[in-house]
Amino acid sequence: MFQGASSLALDTKGRLSVPTRYRDVLNVTSASQLTITKHPHGCLMIFPRSEWENFRGRIASLPMQAQWWKRIFLGNAMDVTMDATGRVLVSPELRVAAGITKDTVLLGMGGHFELWDAATYAAQEAEQMKGEMPDVFKDFSF
Repeated sequence: MFQGASSLALDTKGRLSVPTRYRDVLNVTSASQLTITKHPHGCLMIFPRSEWENFRGRIASLPMQAQWWKRIFLGNAMDVTMDATGRVLVSPELRVAAGITKDTVLLGMGGHFELWDAATYAAQEAEQMKGEMPDVFKDFSF
């Protein structure tokens, strides 16, 4: 399970250095093979390859009315390999789609990661914190 937030900067070639605390797990569980694709909230999702295979199967099995979402998730997916120093290249197309230039936030979301432009994430998080919590949290205790 991946969890936690990391503030990271892409290098000049658009490479992301995966935090050390995740590298060993990714080396073992996915042989450093990852897949990056678009998320409907404006960030990118980064999956270890085995998690991606599960997600891809679920998306591919959706009915025809979801064809555009299949295109968004599957058509934009890029397979990448973590190099020996733990870096992965985030393609220019995906960086543009998520508005990522340099400063990012990498969020562990359980079986995958979300990669956000740092300013976009901060603004969206602040906006959400101003509002009421969703009803699903009504009976949730902290």
